[in-house]
Amino acid sequence: MCVISEEAIAQFEALMEQVDEALKTTFQNIHQGCTRDAYLRFLTAREGNVANAHKMLVDSLTWRVENEIDDILAKPIIPTELYRAIRDSQLIGMPGYTKEGLPIFAFGAGLSTYDKASVHYYVQSHIQINEYRDRVVLPAASKKNGKHISKSLKVLDMTGLKLSALNQIKLLTIISSIDDLNYPEKVVAYYIVNAPYIFSACWKERTRKKVQVLSGCGQDDLLKIMDYSSLPHFCRREGSGSSRYSGSSNENCYSLDHPFHLQLYDYIKQQALLRRPVRPVKQGSVHVDFPDAVTEGTEFVQTLASEFQKFGKQNGLAQSLDDLNINDHRA
Repeated sequence: MCVISEEAIAQFEALMEQVDEALKTTFQNIHQGCTRDAYLRFLTAREGNVANAHKMLVDSLTWRVENEIDDILAKPIIPTELYRAIRDSQLIGMPGYTKEGLPIFAFGAGLSTYDKASVHYYVQSHIQINEYRDRVVLPAASKKNGKHISKSLKVLDMTGLKLSALNQIKLLTIISSIDDLNYPEKVVAYYIVNAPYIFSACWKERTRKKVQVLSGCGQDDLLKIMDYSSLPHFCRREGSGSSRYSGSSNENCYSLDHPFHLQLYDYIKQQALLRRPVRPVKQGSVHVDFPDAVTEGTEFVQTLASEFQKFGKQNGLAQSLDDLNINDHRA
């Protein structure tokens, strides 16, 4: 594990004093009053190299300014029916917190289809969840627990995983690259549950320490770090049945009717009214610049792709990742 020295942090801070005011302004939405934590995250992402970490952060801040990321929480996806369709096909939610106060994010990797809207809508929705986490959820968690909380935990549900999921790998790679380049070191651990086969991939050391493949739905292991009320809905059952939860929608953390998503969507609509109280909110997705190339942070997604292909070859269904296309035919 990379050990970051105080000298490196001081050098990084001195370099950041030289950036222009626009970058300093958007930096505030990243550090939320704790610049040291931001410096540590970017330094860790670049193995302690100050010059590389500084370039990474400046590039990220430039991306934020050019794509108006500071305003993205004032740009609701409308109409509501479209947003609900996105929530039903991009399965992500926040069921609760760990016993240490870290937010828990659940991701339905096996059942997400990403087929109800264009790639731009899905990227917009993902960035909005990131920004809401960093600007609202994490500061509130820090205040409640009386300590600085800047990271979350992810539980990935592989129920329903099929080779057809390969069709979404390029979209997931875009999202993962955005996270790696602009939201580094925000996840303390990944827990994989309901895996249909054993993940045999050799992860890089930094990633391997964060990834744990749990038995079955993972309930017993997860209850060691979170209360039952914070368990994702797909971990609250016996056996390895379908993740399409039959309980009420406010217990299904993916649903727009879940408290987290209701609060998030209401927050975005309220911010839109505050920014534009007279003019109606325009329909249409926010177009955000995508990374030009695969980054280190996409290792997780690329490893999943490798496992999918390995699984396919075992079943005579091999498919090349290079042949896959992003579904982008919708406005």
